[in-house]
Amino acid sequence: MHWLDILIFAVYFLTMLGVGVYFFNKNKNIDDYYVGGRSIGSWHIGLSVVATDVGGGFSIGLGGLGFLIGIAGSWMLFTGLIGAWLSAVFLIPIISKLSVKHKFFTFPQVFEHYYNKKVAFIAGIISAIGYIGFTSSQLLAGAKLASATFPEINLQMALIIMGVIAVVYTGIGGLKAVIYTDTIQWIILMSGLIFIGIPIAYFAVGGFSVIKSTLGSEFLSFTNVTWQQLVNWAVTIIPIWFVGMTLYQRIYASKSEKQAKKAWFIAGIFEWPIMAFMGVFLGLLSRVALENGLFAEMGYTTSSNMDAEMGLPILLNTVLPIGLMGLMLSAYFSAILSTADSCLMAASGNVQTDILNKLFIFKKGTKSQLKTSQIVTLLIGILALVLASYMTNVLELMLYSYAFMVSGLFVPIIAALYGKKPNATAAIFSMLFGGSTTIILSMLKIDLPFMLDANIYGILTSAFVYFFVSFIANQKK
Repeated sequence: MHWLDILIFAVYFLTMLGVGVYFFNKNKNIDDYYVGGRSIGSWHIGLSVVATDVGGGFSIGLGGLGFLIGIAGSWMLFTGLIGAWLSAVFLIPIISKLSVKHKFFTFPQVFEHYYNKKVAFIAGIISAIGYIGFTSSQLLAGAKLASATFPEINLQMALIIMGVIAVVYTGIGGLKAVIYTDTIQWIILMSGLIFIGIPIAYFAVGGFSVIKSTLGSEFLSFTNVTWQQLVNWAVTIIPIWFVGMTLYQRIYASKSEKQAKKAWFIAGIFEWPIMAFMGVFLGLLSRVALENGLFAEMGYTTSSNMDAEMGLPILLNTVLPIGLMGLMLSAYFSAILSTADSCLMAASGNVQTDILNKLFIFKKGTKSQLKTSQIVTLLIGILALVLASYMTNVLELMLYSYAFMVSGLFVPIIAALYGKKPNATAAIFSMLFGGSTTIILSMLKIDLPFMLDANIYGILTSAFVYFFVSFIANQKK
């Protein structure tokens, strides 16, 4: 890689670290650290939401889908649009009012409000585990991109570099640093894709005529996806908008309910069609490049000997000229870090507020609480880094993390927000059985009925257990 690209890349990372240091000096208490002082506007929140939700896992993962199935892979983010708009209409009005009244920091505190402390504690553990896994997936995405771009750096070394940078600026800067760097990172990503990545890659592979002659017609069809895959994406992704700790933190951080709802509508549009089509189209172009021998010098000649998720970064490394490579690489690292930092903050909030504060008595005081929170964030970041070193597939790890949280938490939160008499015992059993079902079925690696995802059966189990326990409890009264 040319020194100019390295310089551009280094300036980008130093800027991100600088934002973290800036807010390290600005943060006065844990209100600033975890919910941004509850004073952030809709555009910053909206761009942060979409940057977090799409981020690196979906950016690299979308490229992998485009490589494998083409344009139809964009339907994955259509579920993000639906989830964003549904939660804007049905969730934000309730949660925003609770936030103003009770000054919540985390999602499980909503469980404590409707159920009890025990339910909130279990929800905190489930959410923390899910977000630690999700943080790991983002660090792995960054490591894959870095190792593909810098041949002299292996995957493990790239993972360490990504982890240190993401953990340090997030740990010291808190949610304000996360949200404002997300805004910067999303602008960099969008600009890089629109003005650099897509046009240069498109002409480098030979344009539409070459695309059409190289790939089968199914790659340009919106129907090149099974109904099972659509259902799996929908049931895994839509509910996360109702149980995602990163999203609750941003509702709490918004200036008002109106600003939060506007932010969610902004995020939905950016997810689909904007980012969805750009991501899969670049993945599709990488498949065309592979089939026409552009990657032959690197040892890749057919799709069978290449990781689909590596197609996009290798394409960029192959076709981008000096200078632009550094800019485009910064754009993709922006996407990755914008999700990694948010998930790390979510996991930290869960561990600190919903778990440790329930088990130990910490010294009160703005500075001491703030320092404790920063230490917790750094330690969780190290744990996520260790976990990432044992995983190999970004999208798989990301969707497993999603599925674990969704199957355990979705039914209890819906029952809490919209049920007449939320039952704490039913919520506990629902969380445990729902999450456990998904984990067990995923680990067994067996073909499930109708080829549906384990998460669907986890949610069904969670719903059945919740209503069964509630029914028994009502019969005893």
